[in-house]
This record gives sequence, C-alpha cells and structure tokens, in this order.
Amino acid sequence: MTTEPDIETIQPEPPPSGLAALIGAMRDEIRQVILGQDEVIEQVLAAFLAGGHVLLEGKPGLGKTHLVSTMARTFGGHAARIQFTPDLMPSDVTGFRMFDMKSQTFQLRRGPVFTNLLLADEINRAPAKTQSALLEVMQERQVTIDGETLRLPPPFMTLATQNPVEHEGTYPLPEAQLDRFIMKVLIDYPDQVAECEIVTRAAAEAPGESGGGVRVVCGPEEIVAAQQATAAVQVVPEVVAYAVALAQATRDARSIALGAGTRGAISMVRIGKALAALDGRGFVIPDDVKRAALPVLRHRVQLTPEVAISGQGVDEVLAGIVETVPAPRS
Repeated sequence: MTTEPDIETIQPEPPPSGLAALIGAMRDEIRQVILGQDEVIEQVLAAFLAGGHVLLEGKPGLGKTHLVSTMARTFGGHAARIQFTPDLMPSDVTGFRMFDMKSQTFQLRRGPVFTNLLLADEINRAPAKTQSALLEVMQERQVTIDGETLRLPPPFMTLATQNPVEHEGTYPLPEAQLDRFIMKVLIDYPDQVAECEIVTRAAAEAPGESGGGVRVVCGPEEIVAAQQATAAVQVVPEVVAYAVALAQATRDARSIALGAGTRGAISMVRIGKALAALDGRGFVIPDDVKRAALPVLRHRVQLTPEVAISGQGVDEVLAGIVETVPAPRS
C-alpha cells in the first residue's frame, strides 16, 4: 500500500538551470524603466510564464503601454497596440483579405494580433462583437480569416486595459470573456520617490524617446522553453486541493452572488507554478497559491447587491475568504 508524500517530506527536482536567472534578468531590465510597480511587474511576468493573459486596470498615465513595450524588448519580441473604440470592427483586430487589382488576387492583410505581446487598450470601449474577436486568439493562439486558420508566433500574450473610473460609453466584458484572463492586475500610483524619478526622467527625454537602454536578455525561443519549464514545476495533491477549496469557498460565501469556476482553480495553480519559478523553486507551496488568489479571483466573482451597496470591495471580501480556508501544512 502506498501513501501520498507529505508536502514537507517531498524532494522535488530543482527548476531547470537558468530559468530563475532568465526571469530575474527580465525583471531587472523592466524595473529599470517601470519604476515603483514591482508587484505589477511580478504578476505580469508570472502570467507570461503561465502562458495566460492579463486584464490591467488603472487610471491613465501609469505606464501600462510602456510596460508592454519594455517587456517585449527584453526578449527581442514584437509588441502591438489596439486602441479599442465603439466603431472598431473585428477585422481591424484579426485582419482581412483585400482584392488586389494589380495581381487580380486576394491578399491577406494581417491584423495587429499577429505579434508577441498585444496591448488591447480600453477593451471595454468596443462592442461585444469586436471584443469577441479576441476570444479565439486568446484561447487557441490562432486566427481564422475567410476559412483559413493562421497560427500566431509564440510566445503570445494579450494585456487588456480598463479605466476603473470612466464608464460612460463602455461595454462591460461578459463573464465568459473575463474568465479568459488568468489575472486581473491593479495598477496604482507609485510612491513619491518613484514618481519624482519618473517625472525627472520623462522631462529629460526628447520627443519620441522612451525607455531606451533596455537590454535583450533572451529570444522568443527561450521564453517558450521557460513557459514549458514552468508548466513542469511540481505541485502535490494537497496544494491542488487547497486551490480548489479556495474556488469553492467563493461559491459558498453569502457575500458573493457569483463564485469562481473551475478555471479559477486551474489559474491559481498555474500562477502558483509561475511564482515558484520566479522564486527559483521547482515546486509549489501553499503560499504561492495564496499570493495568486486575489489577482486570479477578483474578476471572476460578483458581490451581492447588498454587499456592493455597503461599500465593501471585491478584494476585501476575497481576503476574508482566503483567511477562512485552512492551508495545507508546508
């Protein structure tokens, strides 16, 4: 008769050589340009390692676009930006075929989704039909144009932004599409020291200059290998059960009208693996899942009207739920 090993006694394999160093180098390069947002950088890198997509929410002017372009430069990848507007069409996102009079043939015009890092700016300003054009891209990493399926170059990640203050003329993302994002990352104002440094640097830059001097630390192939190595990080059944218990607790909570589904539990484990890799470990501990809980779950739950009216926020409610779910011994 065999028994499952205790979390304390397992001897996991160390992370693949160079993975922690590679991600650490990327993080250091991004930090040189994006100041005062260390937690945001860590969460976005974790989502990138996990092969997921991120919903970025913050007021304008906090460096969301700058973060995407800087991150792409660290691995020599390509970044593209789509400004979502009410008149944006699905073909403006994915691409289309146009008849060329000279050659008398239809020519493919690839849309901005054919990139490594896609910034979908103010995604909630476009109608549902255009928003849904991203669904196949995000889930399948492919685009279908006139019946032809085209694969996107790996790695691929969508980072969609929302303005948390201005809601006039917006189209809220439906729950099914919100669930496609592995995390919702909140960007707040930096502290005074970081903000002074940002202002000093920006004021000294000539027009058109931004974030120069970022070093390329690897190529796209190394990122794909890092994502595969992250997926191979070990997680014991007790930690998986902890993630499932957290997701189930959101469904049972009286303060939550709509709880997280199974994809929420899967995402907590995937982000937990990425956080372990960021810390240089080849195994997931309960604290990794706990750190992942709020950014993974905050866009997957809906508060009851009574709680929402009372002024309680989603993060406050989720933090209380996380504290009530016992973590396995580690």
